[in-house]
Amino acid sequence: MREKPKQQMRVWAMFCHSSALLAWILLFFLVFLGIPLYLPLNILVPLLIWQFNKAKSPWIDFQGKEALNFQISLTLYTLAVIIISLLVILIICAIAMTTNQGGNQVKMVLDSLIFVWFSLTAIMLLLQLFLVNFAAVKAYNGEYYRYPFTMRLLR
Repeated sequence: MREKPKQQMRVWAMFCHSSALLAWILLFFLVFLGIPLYLPLNILVPLLIWQFNKAKSPWIDFQGKEALNFQISLTLYTLAVIIISLLVILIICAIAMTTNQGGNQVKMVLDSLIFVWFSLTAIMLLLQLFLVNFAAVKAYNGEYYRYPFTMRLLR
């Protein structure tokens, strides 16, 4: 059986996970204030915590890599949704211009696209909220946890 890491190492491992949520809160707060900041803070903050603490313990190293892999994956999934949405909008506008369709049909399609986009965004944020909190608790308890739907870019 594996030995449980010391409490200080478990706290840092927990911060590797939960710092991504704190970064999202900071990002939303800055955007709410009118500061257009488009940095992936959900990657940057866990990266800093992991870089400064990974040499202290293999537990922090493992948990930091896992948190970063999940945040990088989530960011890439979000970018893919944005790119696909923009391509669909361009195609819809091109079809509307070439076929002389009424503005009501284009508006209906764009409204449904916005609904789908907001739904996907809400699902991704709720999924992140649940999974990050779950992983942070597991890390604090000294239990191994692997995020689902994660590309393992850092090994």
